[in-house]
Amino acid sequence: MSTDLPARRFSIRKRIFILAICLLLVSSLSLIVFIRDYSERAADRAFDRLLAASALTIAGAVQVENDDVIVELPFAAFAMFSGQDRVFYAVEDPDGRTVTGYDDLAQFMRETTEAVPLFHDVSYRGELVRVASVGRLISTPTDTGWVTIHVAETQRQREALAAEILSNAVLPVVALTVLAIGLVWFGISRMFAPLTQLEHNLRARRPEDLDPVDVPVPVEVDHLVVALNGFMARLRNAMERVSGLVAEAAHEVRTPLASIRAQAEVALEEQDPKKLRQRVARIHGSAVQASQLVNQLLMEATVSHRLDNHEGSTTSIAALVDEVVTRLDEKQSARVGVSISPAAALATIPGDRVALREMLRNVVDNALTYSDGPIDIAVTNSESDVVLRVLDRGPGLEAHEKNEVMGRFKRGKASAGKVGSGLGLSIVARVVEAHKGQLTLKDRAEGGLNVEMKFPVPKNHLTQWTWVVGVALAVSLIPMVSPLAASTRYPALDETSPTVLTIVGVTDTPLFAHFIERFQQLHPQVEVHYEEMASLPLYEAFLDGTIIEGTDLIISSASDLQVKLANDGYALAYDSPYLGALPDWAHWRNEVFGFTFEPAVTIYNPDLVAAEEVPRTHLTLAELLEAQAERFSGRISTYDIALSGVGYLLAAQDQMISSTFWRLATAFGRVGAEFSGSSPAILNGVAEGRLALGFNVLGSYAFARKAEGANIEIVVPDDYVLVLTRSMFIPQTADHTDLAKAFVDFALSPDGQAVAAGPTALGSVIPNTDGEWSSETIAALGRGVIQPIPLGPGLLVSLDTLRRQRFLETWQEIVSPKN
Repeated sequence: MSTDLPARRFSIRKRIFILAICLLLVSSLSLIVFIRDYSERAADRAFDRLLAASALTIAGAVQVENDDVIVELPFAAFAMFSGQDRVFYAVEDPDGRTVTGYDDLAQFMRETTEAVPLFHDVSYRGELVRVASVGRLISTPTDTGWVTIHVAETQRQREALAAEILSNAVLPVVALTVLAIGLVWFGISRMFAPLTQLEHNLRARRPEDLDPVDVPVPVEVDHLVVALNGFMARLRNAMERVSGLVAEAAHEVRTPLASIRAQAEVALEEQDPKKLRQRVARIHGSAVQASQLVNQLLMEATVSHRLDNHEGSTTSIAALVDEVVTRLDEKQSARVGVSISPAAALATIPGDRVALREMLRNVVDNALTYSDGPIDIAVTNSESDVVLRVLDRGPGLEAHEKNEVMGRFKRGKASAGKVGSGLGLSIVARVVEAHKGQLTLKDRAEGGLNVEMKFPVPKNHLTQWTWVVGVALAVSLIPMVSPLAASTRYPALDETSPTVLTIVGVTDTPLFAHFIERFQQLHPQVEVHYEEMASLPLYEAFLDGTIIEGTDLIISSASDLQVKLANDGYALAYDSPYLGALPDWAHWRNEVFGFTFEPAVTIYNPDLVAAEEVPRTHLTLAELLEAQAERFSGRISTYDIALSGVGYLLAAQDQMISSTFWRLATAFGRVGAEFSGSSPAILNGVAEGRLALGFNVLGSYAFARKAEGANIEIVVPDDYVLVLTRSMFIPQTADHTDLAKAFVDFALSPDGQAVAAGPTALGSVIPNTDGEWSSETIAALGRGVIQPIPLGPGLLVSLDTLRRQRFLETWQEIVSPKN
């Protein structure tokens, strides 16, 4: 006795409800945990910004008088606090002495050499306090160093804010969870109503009713109804086909079976051996006919099933022909000749391989059966079709028979005396139709039958000539883009299918060519168009919309202008895989990327200035010009900060750091300094001997020119060294963002950094890069404090319209020659 138990039944309704409750509870708990964490982080961010703002406000009030650091504490420094927490502060000079504030707080903290606020939690005077520390680099006539500002606040208010956020958010979460559970129960009940209606409709049907279900159902259940209707349609077709097949098979098989039975009964009574042999031969013939009929019926059922279920893949015509011919016996295959054109040998058609094989086998079997001579299989093709022909030398078919023989159990007059079922060509016709082909029966001029089967070939690709024309058209349209004057085109190394990357930058074209050449070695199918412009005109052209349309990458040494464009929403965000290796100061968000390390240096002509008298600090330069104004009159050059974006950036940073900046500017005015818009112009003047000294020249250009043999020497200042990074961003309107991202990755990769540290002398910004001009090597050239200009919103302060205007007016007034 069987002990199998029936499968346990379950309720989908209960399962969904229980699962929904579990998900809601888990989600609610997760959300509460997230809100708790978020409330703490939000409170920390809010109060940290106040701490940072307070520290930076105090840092902005730091001044130097007579080599002493003084701080006039601004009122606004503490006005921003709530007043409910205790606040402590301390200001330390470069020697670690407390200038003002709480001495014991300074003892807890380390000296800070970062202009970016750093935060710490420490225990101070019996309470946990949050401390913001920020450094300010100052330059005095005798030294350069960092002033450190610490501002601390107790944390009661931030804890209260976090608790308030949490409590205000948890109550709605709990209420929504309870409401959601009720809605889920109600929704589930309503959701199953259409299924009940569908069930009633199906139960009321008669067994033979296979018409489509027309009950209105929701969209979610519509897929089930469509699938059910499709199944019933296939079932109805299968039943009709089986019923017809059974009826026709019963009729057709009855005759040979009756013949076999009758012949066998006569043979049982036959005594004459010769006549008995004849009876057995007739029995064998009828058996062969019945066997062939049964095989054809089974094959028709198999082919119909595969075609109805759309079984198939891409099939090679040449392989199909080879498979059919190979399966013939040796005598039959010797009669078959195959001719396939070279193009047709590569042709493939989508379809069922088994059905196509049986189609061709039936045609070949008919040709071999009704023809005693050789038969030919020919395959040709055109642009859209492949044609398969089977030609024989048999009696052929009369005109009216060509359509009739494609029906089931239909045969031509010439088939008399030949064993056959009349199903072969009907199978062929069905397969051709299912593959969207065309079947034609034609007479041969020399006698015989030509069975032609034509199938469409899908077009997956454009022809070679169409592609060539498309590329030619694209190339012809390139000159229609409005180019700027200084434009250079770098053809792709592999011009089979080039794509164009457009870069607009301020780097000298011969210098930037090193980057492009290496990039194209890694991406040989990329053609590069490079436009060289000055930094300020580049910025203005971008805003005016007169830059090349669809520019893919903007590169400039004026990082403040680059940050301004990104801050105003013109840059595309990109998470480069090399971003993690980039110093924090050398990128802003994931929009502006620095890729060089370029110090601001002083250059001089050794024929005009002796090495021992060369000024090595900003103060000694001012003193030299003051003491020998007549000697250096008209022989000093620096940037025209009104024309050069880089010049203005460096001057603004000098003014913020150095207490001797305006003294140096006054000295420039006394000697009638020459002001230039670019570093190369200053370098040329010094190298030619027309100028004696150049100030704040980009070290990258100076190192490269000296390596080429120019008559210049280079001084990396001993007090402080401003370092900027040449930056790049991808415009939102870029045509080829994928290529731009590839170039950003290249510039930050070891390959790109090796170019920066190599022949370009632009300096590698990523630490530990191999090359002559790595950031470590450049930093070791001087003894001053390395002060990178960080990319970030802080650069926007100097670009404020009124501040810039006043700065330029003051500069112009001071540096103008005095009569």
